[in-house]
Amino acid sequence: MISTPSRFLTLGLAGLVLTGSVSAEPAKKKVVTPKQPWSDYRVHDTERPHPEKVKTAGAITTPAPADAIVLFDGKNTEAFTKNWKVEDGVMIASPGKNLTKQSFGSIQMHVEWRIPAGRKVQGQGGGNSGIFMMDRYEVQVMESHTNVTYADGQAGALYGQTPPLVNASAPQGEWQSYDIIFEAPVYGEDGMKTPAYITVIHNGVVVQQHQKYYGPTVFRKVASYPKTHPEKAPIQFQWHGDPIEYRNIWVRELKK
Repeated sequence: MISTPSRFLTLGLAGLVLTGSVSAEPAKKKVVTPKQPWSDYRVHDTERPHPEKVKTAGAITTPAPADAIVLFDGKNTEAFTKNWKVEDGVMIASPGKNLTKQSFGSIQMHVEWRIPAGRKVQGQGGGNSGIFMMDRYEVQVMESHTNVTYADGQAGALYGQTPPLVNASAPQGEWQSYDIIFEAPVYGEDGMKTPAYITVIHNGVVVQQHQKYYGPTVFRKVASYPKTHPEKAPIQFQWHGDPIEYRNIWVRELKK
């Protein structure tokens, strides 16, 4: 038989153990992002309406024209700073920021991409990459056929700035295409004179129509233009932790 003092001590310790076993973990602090001056929403606003889904025939495969600069034709990655894996004519995203060795300003661009079938995707994880014009201005690559994330972070979005006009995403595991017209910003001695603009055609459907970039892409912040800016810079293919696949990548330089 346990003596009275010992019994009280035992019960007290049991209570501490019980209390510890049912106590909830501290709630994660909600991130409050700033409001976009050009819209009624915050950056990465989960309350922002998602664009209407539009069924398409999938990727539009366009061979490189005679005056194009071919960045990837299925054979090697010589045009890039990173030696991403090439398998069956496909370049697979791997660790490291992958830049083109050549710098570009205003361009026409064609690129085909695919989120691997069977890969678990949730929110911004599992099916995420991006293509940055001038290593600054991102067009989001994302599984957005069934996966739900904030509107300015889905496929075809100008990340953190402008959602696509419609959701033209193909099912996961199918090839998709972007045809892009990018107009580089124009700077003078006193700073920016003309902002960057972009048109994006996703699987044959216009999802960004001569849309203004409000500055280089930033995370959870309001974009704005710097005081100085290069005339040309590399194109970046983003590694976001997911083995996104790319093929048939070419560009044509455009004169302002």
